[in-house]
Amino acid sequence: MKKISYLITFVLLFGGIQVKADEGMWLPIFLERLNYVDMQKMGLKLTPKEIYSVNNGSLKDAIVGLSDGPTPQGFFCTGEIVSNQGLMFTNHHCGFGNIQEHSTVEHDYLADGFWAMSKDEELPNEGLSASILYRMEDVTDSIIPNLSDTLDGQARSAAIKEITSRLKKNASEDGKYNVVIKSFFSGNEYYMFVYEVFTDVRLVGAPPSSIGKFGGDTDNWMWPRHTGDFSIFRIYTAPDGSPAEYSEENIPLVPKHHLPINLDPIKANDFSMIWGFPGGTERNLTSSGIEFKVNSFYPPIIEVFGKKLEVWKEHMSNDKEVKIKYASKAAGTANAWKLFIGQMKGIKDLNLYNNKKAFEDEFQIWAEKDDTRNNKYGDVLEIINQSNKDKAEGYSTLIFASLSGMGGAELVGYASDFSALNSFMEGYKEEKDKKKKEKKQKQIDKEISKLKEGISEHFENYDMTTDEEVFAALTKLFIENIPEDMHPELLTKLLKKYKGNYEEIARYVFNKSNFSTEAKVEAFLEKPSLKTLDKDPAFILATEYRSSLMAASSKVKRGGDEVSTANRLFVEGIREMQPDKKFYPDANSTLRFSYGEVLDYYPKDAVHFDYVTHLSGVIDKEDPDNDEFIVSEKLIELYNDKDYGPYGQDGKMIVCYLSNNDITGGNSGSPVMNGNGELKGIAFDGNWEAMSSDIAFAPKLQRTIVVDIHYVLFIMDKFAGAKHLVDELTIVVTPPAPTPVSMVEESEVITN
Repeated sequence: MKKISYLITFVLLFGGIQVKADEGMWLPIFLERLNYVDMQKMGLKLTPKEIYSVNNGSLKDAIVGLSDGPTPQGFFCTGEIVSNQGLMFTNHHCGFGNIQEHSTVEHDYLADGFWAMSKDEELPNEGLSASILYRMEDVTDSIIPNLSDTLDGQARSAAIKEITSRLKKNASEDGKYNVVIKSFFSGNEYYMFVYEVFTDVRLVGAPPSSIGKFGGDTDNWMWPRHTGDFSIFRIYTAPDGSPAEYSEENIPLVPKHHLPINLDPIKANDFSMIWGFPGGTERNLTSSGIEFKVNSFYPPIIEVFGKKLEVWKEHMSNDKEVKIKYASKAAGTANAWKLFIGQMKGIKDLNLYNNKKAFEDEFQIWAEKDDTRNNKYGDVLEIINQSNKDKAEGYSTLIFASLSGMGGAELVGYASDFSALNSFMEGYKEEKDKKKKEKKQKQIDKEISKLKEGISEHFENYDMTTDEEVFAALTKLFIENIPEDMHPELLTKLLKKYKGNYEEIARYVFNKSNFSTEAKVEAFLEKPSLKTLDKDPAFILATEYRSSLMAASSKVKRGGDEVSTANRLFVEGIREMQPDKKFYPDANSTLRFSYGEVLDYYPKDAVHFDYVTHLSGVIDKEDPDNDEFIVSEKLIELYNDKDYGPYGQDGKMIVCYLSNNDITGGNSGSPVMNGNGELKGIAFDGNWEAMSSDIAFAPKLQRTIVVDIHYVLFIMDKFAGAKHLVDELTIVVTPPAPTPVSMVEESEVITN
């Protein structure tokens, strides 16, 4: 979260037919009105209040949004609370950055795994926060009626900001809660989300990457999958239970609700419910929007990311220290790179352009049949399509300018951080008044202090040799894809001087710059000089790349107020055109649930994928010479001995399974539950054949890839020896149904 079924898929998604139960990322406050009956029919046993309640503990109180700050507006992953001591499960790739930050060559937790054998050994993670929804509220009626029909663009945005600021202030209860208000259905509705944010979140356990990242980039987005993609954290609070910064005095969170673990075997067609914070979808994207993405958006990103990954991976494979330093950066970039490749392929394979165009034609006919509708909706598609066409001209140039210039080598981005210091020193130089000069000196001193504090953080995960080669490779891409009149002046001179040798250019820039090593930066900040800064090649390039980026940006025509209004009216019109359809809003990093069933699929003719994978598949994929497919001796031993404890089934160990739930990025780490709200697995990926699902849901093909809870507990218990963590969980196993008396009597007769 192809072929003849494409049109059927499209009609189901956009036509007047009811949405299939396995499609949609739904808002919890409408569960009882929109989804509850369907969910009951599929296997849901909980009551609406057991699922979502403000006054009493409910399922929603066990769902956690993970972010990098104390007042998040969105979340990069989801977690779930699984014990009455604040223990939280999420994905290994969600905790990857934190695991990497704690890793060193001597203690490589990425390679070896990490397991805290007591709470004293749990590791704090600066900046990581865990948000739990307290309540959500529809505030549309507090906003829309207060917006004049004549308000557009900036005026409308300003009015909305003024209203939402007041609403957020009232709901925050003097800062007790983090309050977020977001628009839905392209600005036709607004909802408020009130969160409790916990900032003391500690790493408890993580399998080695050979388990947590098994298959690496090769298996990413692919099925069959054999990845134990989980990690474990614990949320801490002040002694009174309130959110608090890290302190040794803090205690584990006592949650309002935690998820029990269900160890019944997973079966085909089992009810499957997922809760979490899906990041973003565009299911009302027009055909021209698809055209823009395929021709102007995806290709340059894929090219730049691919080249950067190529350089990083070469250096990572040759140096263990570099491998640790760049592990998180490479993983994130590789994930996005492959995602965009898959999305572009999926759009073409699913014939989405023609499907969208067919619906737009239907919409236009409907709008023009009525004068009132025609006046309101008749030209919205024309405005949107023209905007996409205009934006496409020059957009690839903008992306290359951004990603291979300012966003290319880390050296350039770091040099850009010294722009404020440069500005302050220039102001000091030009100032004649003594008192004002003293004031400007204080500005300089404050900025120098801030820059000094950031030195160790920047160089902690930096390798100059690697970055120098990235610079050479991406500078070449920049020159080849950016019009000559946008080339930085310094680059033009260096290209001439070194006769187009990008390696020599890179060597010159890194040797001459004051920002390429920690020692050089420290020396510069001890005696900062405006003259030195102005002559620094990396700083000059940062300044000139910024100018190139601004020039590229100025040539891209973006739709203004008219397009924003057209998008809002298009979505309003779609809903008006289909009054009997249940609509769910696009994902926007707010709490949602989806429901479906455990299910296999047929990706193409004569190919069938089962809904489960086993540990035997891990052993089959083993390749000691490939980092992505290394299998630890301990895991092989457990497999050979069939030592699965209570987690195996019929002599086998299930690793992953599939469901047809509707998810997207941000759902990584989401709990996958049965009808009783008990944890059956942790969602971690979508499948390759449905990579374009952010634009259109494909019911026959779309699958969520889940790490089975049996495998999670097996790794914790039998592999890691962390039985104390398993003992902390609430584990449920349904007792076998009693044998009917008639069967017992028949058995006795046969036996006798």
